[in-house]
Amino acid sequence: MTIFRSTRIAAVALAAWLACPPLAPAAEVKLDGTGGNYKLLVDGQPFFIEGAGGDGPKQFLKDCGGNSFRTWGIGDDTGAKLDEAEKLGLKVTLGIWLGHERHKFSYTNMKMVSEQFDKAKAAVEKYKDHPALLMWAVGNEMEGYGDGDNPAIWAAVNNIAAMIKQVDGKHPTMTVTAEIGGGRVEAMHKLCPAIDVVGLNTYGGGPSIGKRYRAAGGTKPFVLTEYGPPGTWEVGKNSWNVPQELTSTAKAKLYRATYEETILAEKDKLCLGGYAFTWGNKQEATATWFGLFLGTGERLEPVDTLTELWSGKKPENRCPQIEPLKVVGADRAKPGDTIKAQLAVVDPEGDPLKIEWRLEKDMSMYQEGGDFQPDAPRFPDAILKQGEKDVEVKMPGDAGGYFLYALVKDGNNGAAVANVPLFVDGGTQSKLVAKKGQVPMTVYADGMGAPKFVWSGWMGKHEAIAMDEKSTDNPHAGATCMKAQFKSPDNFGGIIWQSPANDWGDNPGGFNLTGATKLSFWARGETGGEKVDFVMGVIKADKPYHDSASAELRGVALTNEWKQYEIDLNGKDLSSIKTGFGWVVPGQGKPVTFYLDDIKYE
Repeated sequence: MTIFRSTRIAAVALAAWLACPPLAPAAEVKLDGTGGNYKLLVDGQPFFIEGAGGDGPKQFLKDCGGNSFRTWGIGDDTGAKLDEAEKLGLKVTLGIWLGHERHKFSYTNMKMVSEQFDKAKAAVEKYKDHPALLMWAVGNEMEGYGDGDNPAIWAAVNNIAAMIKQVDGKHPTMTVTAEIGGGRVEAMHKLCPAIDVVGLNTYGGGPSIGKRYRAAGGTKPFVLTEYGPPGTWEVGKNSWNVPQELTSTAKAKLYRATYEETILAEKDKLCLGGYAFTWGNKQEATATWFGLFLGTGERLEPVDTLTELWSGKKPENRCPQIEPLKVVGADRAKPGDTIKAQLAVVDPEGDPLKIEWRLEKDMSMYQEGGDFQPDAPRFPDAILKQGEKDVEVKMPGDAGGYFLYALVKDGNNGAAVANVPLFVDGGTQSKLVAKKGQVPMTVYADGMGAPKFVWSGWMGKHEAIAMDEKSTDNPHAGATCMKAQFKSPDNFGGIIWQSPANDWGDNPGGFNLTGATKLSFWARGETGGEKVDFVMGVIKADKPYHDSASAELRGVALTNEWKQYEIDLNGKDLSSIKTGFGWVVPGQGKPVTFYLDDIKYE
């Protein structure tokens, strides 16, 4: 019996091993070369980065000739991403997100800096031996958008990079900046000796950044960590100050220019390769500005260009090629007036094309930084007549800007897109243009995806506030919860969840949560007795884009055990909720620490 049981256990163990074999040992990645002639070596073999950043399909990335992708931070899905990369034979530049001062992170607050260092170290210790790991990217544009030469920031970057070299001796260190203006290049070279590689995010300046980097004194090897079409800050604007987005065909030419004039020109010199942005779809300024795919998954022409550049071969079936949309007559109208536009598009293989015309509200969100932006409201009833070459649109009654899109699909996973801005003069000033939200809607929970509302609205004595959304201190559900602290004995402090981030009613956003009857959440105090106010809908009607309703629970005395609380929303107008949740702690003569979990509209 003992022999039989041992044999059976061994068989079960073998089956488990065959189903999920152990990972290969960590790759040894070295930076080879001096004096301006550099290469990456992976287990002794040259490795030139041909990749992208974003959450689009990784199998397709490999099929296009890509060999790597990058991440911006460590999350619950990091292990799964690395495992997928290993199965596909891809390498990963793993990002360690560092705080931004525009998000109220202070590099003079030693406690915040120390906690950030500890999280970085934990991530390095957890993933340093994964065979898919290529290198570490310490921060992304954490230097800000000014001169970028704050010594305190660069000291924190260098300390983390030096730690990585001690904990993990097999992978290079990199830090990533927003272009190279101001004092960035000098700061990285003088203040960060532990940084091996410079990561450069560049868009309109991509074709020239190699030459400009050298002229600025850059001698360390670099990677283009983001490159693509010109940003909203780099293009011309129309008569009502709206940046002009390029067509997918025009964008493809710019991806090629950056690749050929910088990445390829500096190969085996200072450039170690590049990551195109973004391998996926992202609402930023418009629905299509930076995405290499449509929201429905079809690839755009820049992907065909990247495929040719990475693999040396054009795709067998190419994307449609599109010209800018042309408005017939004026591009401004009164409410209810009709605007006509014309489309010119061809398919290289003559595939039959399906054209979707779409009118969306211009959200007027052109700021830099890449923060979360809600999808724009659509107006399907505005499309009166549509054909393969033209469209008639009845303009809505709300005054302001709109975008008219032509989304063209070839039936073979290829697409093209162009848009044109339009404007309504003299209409109503409705500010409640929130997108329809799906109820139930999660505001915060362990392992959730991209947040609908962002905890970006700091109030009161904000320097005394600390938030950790990945706390492992006795969570209510899952592996983590949110730890909130107000460390001042007096004054008050609070955090508001906003849509869009950092907005107090000056920009459109928010969600129509009609159908929700309550906002529920779990909370507990560190010791019990902590008093906290919980709120939603704090932007008043004196702001252009306000909340349509507000509600609160004032003076909640928490216990040291988890308890569920509810804010009653029955009878509330939830058609435009821009601030989905918040907490406020009045000074209580001592620091206050409490925890939150599973916040959602039901």
